[in-house]
Amino acid sequence: MEGKSMDRIRFAIVGSGWRALYYVRIAKALPEVFELTAMVCRNPEKAEKLSKEYGIRTTCSADECMDFKPDFVVAAVSKAAIADVSAEWMEKGFPVLSETPAFRTEEQAERLKALILKGAKHTTAEQYRKYPTVSALIKALDSGIIGERDYCMVSFAHEYHGASLIRAFLGLTPDVKFTAKASTFSFPTAETLSRYEKFTDGRISMKKRALAIVSFENGKAALYDFDGEQYRSPIRSSMIKVQGCRGEFAGDTFSYLDESNEPAQESLVIKSRMVFRDTDNPNFKRIREITEITFRGEILYSPPFGLCGLSEDETAIALVLKETGLYAKGCGENPCPFAEAAADVRMGLAIAGE
Repeated sequence: MEGKSMDRIRFAIVGSGWRALYYVRIAKALPEVFELTAMVCRNPEKAEKLSKEYGIRTTCSADECMDFKPDFVVAAVSKAAIADVSAEWMEKGFPVLSETPAFRTEEQAERLKALILKGAKHTTAEQYRKYPTVSALIKALDSGIIGERDYCMVSFAHEYHGASLIRAFLGLTPDVKFTAKASTFSFPTAETLSRYEKFTDGRISMKKRALAIVSFENGKAALYDFDGEQYRSPIRSSMIKVQGCRGEFAGDTFSYLDESNEPAQESLVIKSRMVFRDTDNPNFKRIREITEITFRGEILYSPPFGLCGLSEDETAIALVLKETGLYAKGCGENPCPFAEAAADVRMGLAIAGE
């Protein structure tokens, strides 16, 4: 890359919650790649606290944030407010990276679409396809090893994220129509880990599990199965299965017919290391950093920023940030065009039974 793409990517964050802090950690881990110009907070006390805790510039003034001239703005606010905050900053003339979901109502979608048609730049932080393990799997599937893919079971991420993965695993464009039959159940489950605390007292609470059968107009189908505990709980695992006419993927293994139509098996070889962090949050004390993924001797993934102590989720978001920076500067394509994000939101609502 030459010219503008060699500069550090400068971004601001609007929001100061759980998700906003992912972007702070990434900027801290990769200072040679990213510069966090400012974080916009609503509460002056919280702004001062975060500034001291993370050593970042915070402000409660949109005008002051604009004066720092970020390349783009990350809208990391509540789900209900994401679309409106994104639109407000687009109207100010800034490219926007919207956290998910990009919108909640069709009225919000129309407002964003109208601004995009007028030339405003907008993308969405749909990072799950960029997870090291997921991106490697998609590359292997796209090689045609199991032939045309017709069915997948995704128990990996919720709603719009799950929808994005379903479409990726089945090779579907946003315009493919679908129907969904969804049900939600509640089951007693031992609590183990929240966003901020670890529980060891065996407490039980009711947790929702959503199931949906998605049928596509081209004959393909998917089973969505998700419980929010899967994001953190050590007693709730995530699973992916993808079937094609010549085989399937399940676990880390492909079972397929080779060129002689003989059955064969090959696994993704995933190498990783454990990283320990100085933090009180049990979610981030010990994380797994993927160091390499190979399949049949071919490297499908190597760390795009080198070994820098980022989890899969953080690595994926860092890639979204980099691609958004290049897009904002006119040096790259939109990493998640609005049509993609809109398709994910609408399927996400359907599989959640809304």
